Amino acid sequence: MAGRNGVVLGWSLRIVGLTRVLAAIALFALLYDPVQASQSITLIWDRSPDTNVMGYRVYYGVASRTYTNLVSAGNATNVTIFGLVDGATYYFAATAYNLLGLESDFSYEIVDAVPTTVARLQIRAAPAGQFIVTVTGPAGRTNDILATQDFKTWTKIGTAIVGAGGSMDFTDTNAASFLWRFYRTQQKP
Repeated sequence: MAGRNGVVLGWSLRIVGLTRVLAAIALFALLYDPVQASQSITLIWDRSPDTNVMGYRVYYGVASRTYTNLVSAGNATNVTIFGLVDGATYYFAATAYNLLGLESDFSYEIVDAVPTTVARLQIRAAPAGQFIVTVTGPAGRTNDILATQDFKTWTKIGTAIVGAGGSMDFTDTNAASFLWRFYRTQQKP
């Protein structure tokens, strides 16, 4: 395949299935780290068989074929891109480059939506054996507050709507009735 600068780098891509691309350079896995506040994605591909290839670049943006960001992977066959926005859709494509820095055409485009960060909980004791559960997450998101003693049976004990400041408090007034109690949230659609 002729590159954008007339150089032949000798690799091409074809799409096989929804989540992978197979060929000399194949973006075949998208891995998330949804626990981090700043979303990230890891792209992995096969090494190009062309001996002139010195490295790879991954381009991405929020519109198809309009790449506003570039990450150089060097000679590695994977790259992790940090700082992606929760809930945004991103478009990714890779190129290979030779010793002179001349690049191949873009690979097929991979499209992926970054998941929205789940709500986080902070629990603190209050007077009279109560617990205050602080829910932090995207503003306006409604979350059911669930409690359990055995991690098997979860009971809804309330609802929290995250305010404009990104958090809200829920007071468990029945906490003193239990020897121990564990909490989690469940996002409502």
